[in-house]
Amino acid sequence: MPNKKIEEFIDSHREEMLEDLKTLVRIPSMRGEALPGKPFGEAPARALDAARGLMEKYGLHTTDYDHYVVTGDFNGEEKQLDILAHMDVVPVTQDWTVTQPFEPKVVGDRIYGRGTADDKGPAIAALYALRALKECGLELEKNVRLILGSDEECGSSDLVHYYGIEQEAPMSFTPDADFPVIHIEKGRLEKAFTAAFQEKADGASVLEFHGGDKVNVVPANAWAKVQGLTADAVQQAVRQDETGVQFAVEEKDGCVKISAKGLAGHASTPELGKNAVCALLGLLARLPLADSPRTAVFQAAAKLFPFGDYAGSALGVAMQDEISGALTMNLGILDFDGQTFTGHFDSRVPICGTDETVTQTIRKKMEAAGLAMEEGAMLPPHHVPADSDLVRTLLSCYELYAGVKGEPKAIGGGTYVHELKRGVAFGCMSDDVDNHMHGDDEFMLIDVMTMSAKIFAEAVCRLCGVRSEKREEGK
Repeated sequence: MPNKKIEEFIDSHREEMLEDLKTLVRIPSMRGEALPGKPFGEAPARALDAARGLMEKYGLHTTDYDHYVVTGDFNGEEKQLDILAHMDVVPVTQDWTVTQPFEPKVVGDRIYGRGTADDKGPAIAALYALRALKECGLELEKNVRLILGSDEECGSSDLVHYYGIEQEAPMSFTPDADFPVIHIEKGRLEKAFTAAFQEKADGASVLEFHGGDKVNVVPANAWAKVQGLTADAVQQAVRQDETGVQFAVEEKDGCVKISAKGLAGHASTPELGKNAVCALLGLLARLPLADSPRTAVFQAAAKLFPFGDYAGSALGVAMQDEISGALTMNLGILDFDGQTFTGHFDSRVPICGTDETVTQTIRKKMEAAGLAMEEGAMLPPHHVPADSDLVRTLLSCYELYAGVKGEPKAIGGGTYVHELKRGVAFGCMSDDVDNHMHGDDEFMLIDVMTMSAKIFAEAVCRLCGVRSEKREEGK
């Protein structure tokens, strides 16, 4: 049964919770230039200081790890659980409509502002879970540590620093993803590949190609210039296209420019986008270009990354397993300046994938096509068994408040705990709500934040243990 005293405390402190979140959201904690004692710049350091002040205010013993991370310990007992959240945020645009990014605003059942969902709101939910336990008089048998970092959005070097000093807890979770529990995160193989030619562009040939700017995004735009063909010849190939990508053809200065407009998406779910780079490669492969090394490379790339091949079949790496799903492949960037051809792909790899079956297979395919792939291994998949005490306990806490059966999930993306042996992602979002994370008008549902605090409090009690006499007083 839920702890009614904890529930009542969190409900009665709802407004304080929102005010504390506003304090953090007002700090524009995007990564900046490193300064002495401030490795990620002024604003992330200020956000850590503000968060540390809140943790101390609510009774946690805090430690500053060189302004990479600040932590708050519940007690001095043996550590059992780490809860990891982050204070840094992604950049903003000027296109917000409800409020400005760093001017938090409550509208109805939502609080708007950069970081409300990712990850300051979830961090406040975790803090209030611990505050509720403290102020309701519950004593834990083991310690829980709240870890707040400042570089999650740019590579998590904050955790590299922290875990270079401290040991991983027996159990960890991050409230920086979805409920119910994410226990599998696919591996990631992100590599560049290149080719270079010295010959002059004679006859019908590609002069330039540019598409995409982030490897982990399905590119929505790409363009190329070709010489030696008429606009009508290119239009004939466009009319045969079946990708659904929109093409525009313009003849100018003795060459033809071809622009492709697709649909952006995340590299972990490339099937939800329309890859403009792959579509344009396929169109170029259908044009009557002159035989040459550069034409051969474009045609080879079109064969290796055909439009609609989200599984890496053409690269020989299509695979899947029952618990983590299928491999995904996204060609995110392609550039050619007339001499150097460079591409960049992002593959999310299920548990069954290895460097031998994925990395080396792709490398051999590319070498055969005249492309050189950069060295290095893939980031391996992350997996905490579904029948582990951690996963089963977190699921039961979620079910207690959500009122529905929860099943552990696998994702193609990565979270703050990807490189921890015993870490999972747990809340605070759900698939049925688009809270514009990383986008304009980001928001957090206030009821979700308060429910998450209750779920986290219950999880801490179950994982860290509560002295029986104190637990009775708390009911």
